[in-house]
Amino acid sequence: MITAVVLIRAEKGALPKLGEELAAIPGVSEVYSVTGDVDFVAMIRAKEHEDLAEIVTRRIAQVPGVARTQTHVAFKAYSKHDLETLFGP
Repeated sequence: MITAVVLIRAEKGALPKLGEELAAIPGVSEVYSVTGDVDFVAMIRAKEHEDLAEIVTRRIAQVPGVARTQTHVAFKAYSKHDLETLFGP
């Protein structure tokens, strides 16, 4: 499974509805509205790199109101849950 973090800038006026539209895209597991240089962070889960490319370039980037995307592919995942499972009682 490939995990990617997609940073999304929205066009003005698109913020109120864009998060829900992005979250409805197959392959998008979570969408966060955030502060800072980007407006949304989307977590993507895909089986293959080709699937990831499809989700980002043909689905997310084509949603009306998406001005720009920047994708970061994860090499390895770390989580508090994983650490507790390994080192917990």
